[in-house]
Amino acid sequence: MSQPHIYLVAAERSGDLLGADLARALVGLTGGDVTLSGIGGSAMAEAGIASQMSIDGLNILGWIDGLKAYKRVKQSVAEAVERILAARPDTVVLIDSWGFTLRVARGVRAVDPSIRLVKYVGPQVFATRPGRAAVLADTVDELLTILSFDAPFYTPHGLPVTFVGNPTLERLPSGDGAAFRARHGIGDADQVLVVLLGSRPSEIRRMTPPFADALRRLLDQYPGLRVVLPVADPVAGDVDAVIAAHDSLASAIRVGEDEKADAFAAADQALACSGTVVTELATAGVPTVTSYKLGWITWAIARAFNLIRTRHISLVNIAADERVIPELVQLNCTGSRLADAVDGLLRDPAGRKAMSVRLRSITATLRGDGQASIRAAEAVLAGLDPRD
Repeated sequence: MSQPHIYLVAAERSGDLLGADLARALVGLTGGDVTLSGIGGSAMAEAGIASQMSIDGLNILGWIDGLKAYKRVKQSVAEAVERILAARPDTVVLIDSWGFTLRVARGVRAVDPSIRLVKYVGPQVFATRPGRAAVLADTVDELLTILSFDAPFYTPHGLPVTFVGNPTLERLPSGDGAAFRARHGIGDADQVLVVLLGSRPSEIRRMTPPFADALRRLLDQYPGLRVVLPVADPVAGDVDAVIAAHDSLASAIRVGEDEKADAFAAADQALACSGTVVTELATAGVPTVTSYKLGWITWAIARAFNLIRTRHISLVNIAADERVIPELVQLNCTGSRLADAVDGLLRDPAGRKAMSVRLRSITATLRGDGQASIRAAEAVLAGLDPRD
Protein backbone atom coordinates (compact mmCIF):
# COMPACT_ATOMS: atom_id res chain seq x y z
CA MET A 1 0.00 0.00 0.00
CA SER A 2 1.36 3.41 -0.95
CA GLN A 3 1.59 6.19 1.62
CA PRO A 4 -1.99 7.22 2.40
CA HIS A 5 -3.11 10.81 1.94
CA ILE A 6 -5.59 12.06 4.54
CA TYR A 7 -7.17 15.50 4.31
CA LEU A 8 -8.60 17.14 7.46
CA VAL A 9 -11.21 19.91 7.34
CA ALA A 10 -12.09 22.09 10.35
CA ALA A 11 -13.94 25.41 10.20
CA GLU A 12 -13.89 26.61 13.82
CA ARG A 13 -11.74 26.49 16.94
CA SER A 14 -13.18 23.32 18.51
CA GLY A 15 -12.74 21.41 15.26
CA ASP A 16 -9.25 22.86 14.80
CA LEU A 17 -8.23 21.43 18.18
CA LEU A 18 -9.76 18.04 17.36
CA GLY A 19 -7.98 18.06 14.02
CA ALA A 20 -4.64 18.82 15.66
CA ASP A 21 -5.05 15.92 18.09
CA LEU A 22 -6.08 13.61 15.24
CA ALA A 23 -3.12 14.67 13.10
CA ARG A 24 -0.66 13.87 15.87
CA ALA A 25 -2.30 10.49 16.46
CA LEU A 26 -2.15 9.65 12.73
CA VAL A 27 1.55 10.49 12.60
CA GLY A 28 2.19 8.47 15.73
CA LEU A 29 0.35 5.37 14.53
CA THR A 30 1.96 5.38 11.08
CA GLY A 31 5.43 6.41 12.19
CA GLY A 32 5.05 9.40 9.92
CA ASP A 33 4.32 7.24 6.88
CA VAL A 34 1.26 9.31 5.97
CA THR A 35 0.57 12.45 3.98
CA LEU A 36 -1.55 14.97 5.84
CA SER A 37 -3.01 18.15 4.43
CA GLY A 38 -6.08 20.18 5.15
CA ILE A 39 -8.00 23.26 6.11
CA GLY A 40 -7.96 24.50 9.69
CA GLY A 41 -6.55 27.01 12.13
CA SER A 42 -3.54 27.62 14.32
CA ALA A 43 -3.80 24.36 16.29
CA MET A 44 -3.65 22.22 13.15
CA ALA A 45 -0.80 24.37 11.86
CA GLU A 46 1.15 23.63 15.05
CA ALA A 47 0.47 19.94 14.44
CA GLY A 48 2.04 20.21 10.99
CA ILE A 49 -0.95 20.95 8.76
CA ALA A 50 -0.72 24.40 7.24
CA SER A 51 -4.21 25.45 6.19
CA GLN A 52 -4.77 25.71 2.45
CA MET A 53 -7.33 28.47 2.99
CA SER A 54 -8.50 30.82 5.74
CA ILE A 55 -11.29 29.71 8.08
CA ASP A 56 -11.89 33.24 9.38
CA GLY A 57 -15.59 34.11 9.44
CA LEU A 58 -16.81 30.50 9.31
CA ASN A 59 -17.55 30.25 13.05
CA ILE A 60 -21.27 30.87 12.59
CA LEU A 61 -24.33 29.86 14.57
CA GLY A 62 -28.01 30.57 13.98
CA TRP A 63 -30.27 31.31 11.04
CA ILE A 64 -29.73 35.06 10.87
CA ASP A 65 -25.95 34.95 11.17
CA GLY A 66 -25.98 32.18 8.59
CA LEU A 67 -28.00 34.25 6.14
CA LYS A 68 -25.73 37.25 6.63
CA ALA A 69 -22.68 35.11 5.93
CA TYR A 70 -24.25 33.05 3.14
CA LYS A 71 -22.19 34.49 0.29
CA ARG A 72 -18.91 34.18 2.22
CA VAL A 73 -19.69 30.60 3.29
CA LYS A 74 -20.71 29.62 -0.25
CA GLN A 75 -17.41 30.96 -1.60
CA SER A 76 -15.46 29.17 1.15
CA VAL A 77 -17.22 25.88 0.42
CA ALA A 78 -16.38 26.18 -3.26
CA GLU A 79 -12.74 26.93 -2.45
CA ALA A 80 -12.54 24.01 -0.01
CA VAL A 81 -14.00 21.58 -2.55
CA GLU A 82 -11.56 22.82 -5.19
CA ARG A 83 -8.61 22.39 -2.81
CA ILE A 84 -9.65 18.85 -1.88
CA LEU A 85 -10.22 17.74 -5.45
CA ALA A 86 -6.85 19.14 -6.47
CA ALA A 87 -5.15 17.26 -3.61
CA ARG A 88 -6.88 13.96 -4.52
CA PRO A 89 -6.65 12.45 -1.02
CA ASP A 90 -7.69 8.91 -0.14
CA THR A 91 -9.84 10.10 2.77
CA VAL A 92 -11.32 13.41 3.85
CA VAL A 93 -12.13 13.83 7.54
CA LEU A 94 -14.78 16.53 8.04
CA ILE A 95 -14.66 17.76 11.62
CA ASP A 96 -17.72 19.17 13.43
CA SER A 97 -19.20 22.39 11.84
CA TRP A 98 -22.32 20.72 10.44
CA GLY A 99 -23.41 23.24 7.80
CA PHE A 100 -20.00 23.92 6.30
CA THR A 101 -18.67 20.37 6.28
CA LEU A 102 -21.93 18.94 4.89
CA ARG A 103 -21.72 21.27 1.89
CA VAL A 104 -18.06 20.45 1.38
CA ALA A 105 -18.82 16.72 1.52
CA ARG A 106 -21.59 17.07 -1.04
CA GLY A 107 -19.36 19.07 -3.35
CA VAL A 108 -16.57 16.49 -3.21
CA ARG A 109 -18.91 13.53 -3.63
CA ALA A 110 -20.61 15.05 -6.65
CA VAL A 111 -17.31 15.29 -8.54
CA ASP A 112 -15.27 12.37 -7.18
CA PRO A 113 -17.27 9.67 -5.35
CA SER A 114 -14.12 7.55 -5.00
CA ILE A 115 -12.84 9.79 -2.18
CA ARG A 116 -13.80 8.33 1.18
CA LEU A 117 -15.62 10.82 3.44
CA VAL A 118 -15.50 10.48 7.23
CA LYS A 119 -17.48 12.79 9.52
CA TYR A 120 -15.83 13.38 12.88
CA VAL A 121 -18.46 14.56 15.41
CA GLY A 122 -22.03 14.35 14.17
CA PRO A 123 -24.80 16.91 14.57
CA GLN A 124 -26.64 16.58 17.87
CA VAL A 125 -29.72 14.90 16.42
CA PHE A 126 -30.71 13.67 19.87
CA ALA A 127 -31.47 17.31 20.70
CA THR A 128 -32.74 18.86 17.48
CA ARG A 129 -33.54 18.13 13.82
CA PRO A 130 -33.31 14.29 13.81
CA GLY A 131 -33.67 14.30 10.03
CA ARG A 132 -30.02 15.29 9.81
CA ALA A 133 -29.09 11.67 10.62
CA ALA A 134 -30.51 10.47 7.29
CA VAL A 135 -28.92 13.40 5.46
CA LEU A 136 -25.50 12.55 6.89
CA ALA A 137 -25.91 8.86 6.06
CA ASP A 138 -26.59 9.79 2.42
CA THR A 139 -23.49 11.99 2.27
CA VAL A 140 -20.57 10.34 4.06
CA ASP A 141 -19.14 6.85 4.47
CA GLU A 142 -18.60 6.75 8.22
CA LEU A 143 -19.20 8.72 11.41
CA LEU A 144 -16.74 8.97 14.28
CA THR A 145 -18.67 10.09 17.32
CA ILE A 146 -17.51 11.48 20.64
CA LEU A 147 -20.82 10.57 22.33
CA SER A 148 -21.55 7.03 23.51
CA PHE A 149 -25.31 7.43 22.91
CA ASP A 150 -25.09 8.68 19.30
CA ALA A 151 -25.07 5.39 17.36
CA PRO A 152 -28.79 4.44 17.60
CA PHE A 153 -29.73 7.70 15.89
CA TYR A 154 -27.56 6.97 12.84
CA THR A 155 -27.22 3.21 12.33
CA PRO A 156 -30.89 2.73 11.28
CA HIS A 157 -30.01 4.83 8.23
CA GLY A 158 -27.13 2.53 7.31
CA LEU A 159 -24.31 4.78 8.48
CA PRO A 160 -21.40 2.96 10.18
CA VAL A 161 -20.66 4.64 13.53
CA THR A 162 -17.55 4.34 15.67
CA PHE A 163 -17.56 5.75 19.20
CA VAL A 164 -14.06 7.05 19.95
CA GLY A 165 -14.57 9.05 23.16
CA ASN A 166 -14.22 12.76 23.72
CA PRO A 167 -10.69 14.12 23.15
CA THR A 168 -11.71 17.47 24.66
CA LEU A 169 -12.03 15.81 28.06
CA GLU A 170 -8.56 14.31 27.76
CA ARG A 171 -6.91 17.49 26.50
CA LEU A 172 -7.48 19.69 29.55
CA PRO A 173 -4.47 19.28 31.87
CA SER A 174 -4.68 19.36 35.63
CA GLY A 175 -4.36 22.98 36.64
CA ASP A 176 -2.48 24.59 39.50
CA GLY A 177 -5.04 26.68 41.37
CA ALA A 178 -2.64 27.84 44.07
CA ALA A 179 -0.12 29.09 41.52
CA PHE A 180 -2.88 30.90 39.60
CA ARG A 181 -4.08 32.67 42.75
CA ALA A 182 -0.52 33.66 43.64
CA ARG A 183 0.19 35.00 40.13
CA HIS A 184 -2.89 37.19 40.14
CA GLY A 185 -2.88 38.34 43.76
CA ILE A 186 -5.93 36.30 44.79
CA GLY A 187 -6.06 35.34 48.46
CA ASP A 188 -6.61 31.77 49.60
CA ALA A 189 -9.94 32.74 51.16
CA ASP A 190 -11.16 34.82 48.21
CA GLN A 191 -14.02 33.39 46.19
CA VAL A 192 -13.26 33.02 42.47
CA LEU A 193 -15.95 33.06 39.80
CA VAL A 194 -14.80 32.03 36.32
CA VAL A 195 -16.93 33.56 33.56
CA LEU A 196 -17.01 32.23 29.99
CA LEU A 197 -18.83 34.49 27.52
CA GLY A 198 -18.82 32.14 24.52
CA SER A 199 -16.61 30.92 21.71
CA ARG A 200 -18.32 32.70 18.81
CA PRO A 201 -18.63 36.45 18.20
CA SER A 202 -22.43 36.13 17.99
CA GLU A 203 -22.54 34.36 21.35
CA ILE A 204 -20.39 37.01 22.97
CA ARG A 205 -22.68 39.76 21.64
CA ARG A 206 -25.81 38.05 22.97
CA MET A 207 -24.51 36.68 26.26
CA THR A 208 -22.47 39.62 27.53
CA PRO A 209 -25.38 41.97 28.48
CA PRO A 210 -27.12 39.47 30.83
CA PHE A 211 -23.80 38.15 32.14
CA ALA A 212 -22.52 41.67 32.80
CA ASP A 213 -25.77 42.54 34.58
CA ALA A 214 -25.48 39.41 36.71
CA LEU A 215 -21.91 40.33 37.65
CA ARG A 216 -22.96 43.85 38.60
CA ARG A 217 -25.52 42.38 41.01
CA LEU A 218 -23.10 39.81 42.39
CA LEU A 219 -20.29 42.32 42.92
CA ASP A 220 -22.70 44.59 44.82
CA GLN A 221 -23.47 41.64 47.08
CA TYR A 222 -19.94 40.19 47.22
CA PRO A 223 -17.46 43.12 46.90
CA GLY A 224 -14.52 40.75 47.35
CA LEU A 225 -15.58 38.33 44.62
CA ARG A 226 -12.77 37.80 42.11
CA VAL A 227 -13.98 37.40 38.54
CA VAL A 228 -11.76 35.61 36.01
CA LEU A 229 -12.36 35.73 32.24
CA PRO A 230 -10.51 33.01 30.29
CA VAL A 231 -10.50 34.03 26.63
CA ALA A 232 -9.93 31.88 23.53
CA ASP A 233 -7.46 33.40 21.08
CA PRO A 234 -9.84 33.62 18.08
CA VAL A 235 -12.34 35.82 19.99
CA ALA A 236 -9.89 37.81 22.12
CA GLY A 237 -10.71 41.04 20.29
CA ASP A 238 -14.46 40.53 20.72
CA VAL A 239 -14.07 39.95 24.46
CA ASP A 240 -11.79 42.96 24.88
CA ALA A 241 -14.45 45.11 23.20
CA VAL A 242 -17.21 44.02 25.59
CA ILE A 243 -14.94 44.41 28.62
CA ALA A 244 -14.42 48.03 27.61
CA ALA A 245 -18.17 48.52 27.22
CA HIS A 246 -19.32 47.08 30.59
CA ASP A 247 -18.16 48.47 33.94
CA SER A 248 -18.88 45.21 35.75
CA LEU A 249 -16.26 43.47 33.60
CA ALA A 250 -13.58 46.12 34.13
CA SER A 251 -12.15 44.53 37.28
CA ALA A 252 -12.15 41.00 35.86
CA ILE A 253 -8.86 39.17 35.50
CA ARG A 254 -8.57 38.40 31.78
CA VAL A 255 -6.38 35.42 30.94
CA GLY A 256 -5.55 33.51 27.77
CA GLU A 257 -6.02 29.87 26.89
CA ASP A 258 -2.63 29.02 28.36
CA GLU A 259 -3.99 29.78 31.85
CA LYS A 260 -7.41 28.19 31.44
CA ALA A 261 -6.63 24.96 33.31
CA ASP A 262 -5.08 26.88 36.22
CA ALA A 263 -8.07 29.23 36.32
CA PHE A 264 -10.46 26.27 36.49
CA ALA A 265 -8.41 24.75 39.31
CA ALA A 266 -8.57 28.05 41.22
CA ALA A 267 -12.33 28.51 40.71
CA ASP A 268 -14.97 28.11 43.36
CA GLN A 269 -17.64 28.34 40.71
CA ALA A 270 -18.31 29.24 37.07
CA LEU A 271 -20.89 31.06 34.98
CA ALA A 272 -20.60 29.87 31.38
CA CYS A 273 -22.20 30.18 28.00
CA SER A 274 -23.37 26.70 27.03
CA GLY A 275 -20.90 24.78 24.89
CA THR A 276 -17.84 22.57 25.03
CA VAL A 277 -16.38 24.65 27.84
CA VAL A 278 -19.18 23.55 30.20
CA THR A 279 -18.05 19.95 29.75
CA GLU A 280 -14.45 21.05 30.34
CA LEU A 281 -15.50 22.78 33.56
CA ALA A 282 -17.36 19.65 34.63
CA THR A 283 -14.25 17.55 33.95
CA ALA A 284 -12.32 19.85 36.28
CA GLY A 285 -15.10 19.52 38.86
CA VAL A 286 -16.07 23.19 38.80
CA PRO A 287 -19.66 23.82 39.95
CA THR A 288 -21.24 25.71 37.06
CA VAL A 289 -24.31 27.70 36.09
CA THR A 290 -24.82 27.68 32.33
CA SER A 291 -26.99 29.73 30.03
CA TYR A 292 -27.76 30.31 26.39
CA LYS A 293 -29.66 32.74 24.25
CA LEU A 294 -30.41 32.42 20.55
CA GLY A 295 -31.29 35.33 18.31
CA TRP A 296 -35.02 35.98 18.60
CA ILE A 297 -35.87 35.04 15.02
CA THR A 298 -33.87 31.82 15.30
CA TRP A 299 -35.59 31.06 18.61
CA ALA A 300 -39.04 31.72 17.14
CA ILE A 301 -38.35 29.41 14.19
CA ALA A 302 -37.03 26.69 16.48
CA ARG A 303 -40.11 26.90 18.69
CA ALA A 304 -42.58 27.11 15.79
CA PHE A 305 -41.19 24.00 14.12
CA ASN A 306 -40.43 22.09 17.33
CA LEU A 307 -36.75 21.82 16.41
CA ILE A 308 -35.46 21.68 20.00
CA ARG A 309 -36.38 18.31 21.47
CA THR A 310 -34.04 17.84 24.40
CA ARG A 311 -34.91 18.74 27.99
CA HIS A 312 -31.37 19.96 28.63
CA ILE A 313 -28.81 22.04 26.74
CA SER A 314 -25.55 20.95 28.39
CA LEU A 315 -23.97 17.62 27.48
CA VAL A 316 -23.40 16.77 31.14
CA ASN A 317 -27.12 17.07 31.92
CA ILE A 318 -28.07 15.19 28.76
CA ALA A 319 -25.72 12.33 29.66
CA ALA A 320 -27.04 12.20 33.24
CA ASP A 321 -30.64 12.74 32.09
CA GLU A 322 -31.16 15.19 34.94
CA ARG A 323 -30.48 18.84 35.76
CA VAL A 324 -27.11 18.53 37.51
CA ILE A 325 -25.94 21.91 36.20
CA PRO A 326 -28.46 24.79 36.48
CA GLU A 327 -29.51 25.98 33.00
CA LEU A 328 -31.07 29.35 32.23
CA VAL A 329 -32.15 29.57 28.60
CA GLN A 330 -33.62 32.34 26.44
CA LEU A 331 -36.33 34.13 28.50
CA ASN A 332 -34.66 32.92 31.69
CA CYS A 333 -31.30 34.32 30.59
CA THR A 334 -31.53 37.56 32.55
CA GLY A 335 -29.09 39.26 34.87
CA SER A 336 -31.29 38.81 37.94
CA ARG A 337 -31.92 35.11 37.37
CA LEU A 338 -28.31 34.36 36.55
CA ALA A 339 -27.18 36.24 39.66
CA ASP A 340 -29.68 34.32 41.82
CA ALA A 341 -28.47 30.97 40.46
CA VAL A 342 -24.81 31.82 41.05
CA ASP A 343 -25.59 33.25 44.48
CA GLY A 344 -27.42 30.08 45.47
CA LEU A 345 -24.26 28.06 44.95
CA LEU A 346 -21.90 30.66 46.42
CA ARG A 347 -23.88 30.40 49.66
CA ASP A 348 -23.81 26.58 49.67
CA PRO A 349 -20.28 25.12 50.00
CA ALA A 350 -21.67 21.65 50.67
CA GLY A 351 -23.84 21.85 47.55
CA ARG A 352 -20.85 22.93 45.47
CA LYS A 353 -18.77 20.05 46.78
CA ALA A 354 -21.49 17.53 45.99
CA MET A 355 -21.92 18.97 42.48
CA SER A 356 -18.16 18.81 41.89
CA VAL A 357 -18.05 15.11 42.76
CA ARG A 358 -21.02 14.37 40.51
CA LEU A 359 -19.61 16.31 37.57
CA ARG A 360 -16.31 14.45 37.70
CA SER A 361 -18.17 11.14 37.75
CA ILE A 362 -20.34 12.00 34.73
CA THR A 363 -17.45 13.26 32.62
CA ALA A 364 -15.36 10.19 33.45
CA THR A 365 -18.05 8.17 31.65
CA LEU A 366 -18.15 10.61 28.72
CA ARG A 367 -14.41 10.21 28.17
CA GLY A 368 -14.89 6.63 27.06
CA ASP A 369 -11.91 4.34 27.59
CA GLY A 370 -9.33 7.04 26.94
CA GLN A 371 -7.06 7.81 24.01
CA ALA A 372 -9.94 9.11 21.93
CA SER A 373 -7.76 10.69 19.25
CA ILE A 374 -5.83 7.44 18.83
CA ARG A 375 -9.08 5.53 18.43
CA ALA A 376 -10.25 8.09 15.87
CA ALA A 377 -6.96 7.75 13.97
CA GLU A 378 -7.22 3.96 14.05
CA ALA A 379 -10.70 4.18 12.55
CA VAL A 380 -9.54 6.55 9.81
CA LEU A 381 -6.62 4.28 8.93
CA ALA A 382 -8.70 1.09 9.11
CA GLY A 383 -11.02 2.38 6.42
CA LEU A 384 -8.28 2.93 3.85
CA ASP A 385 -8.40 0.69 0.80
CA PRO A 386 -5.50 -1.80 1.20
CA ARG A 387 -5.17 -1.95 -2.59
CA ASP A 388 -4.05 1.70 -2.73
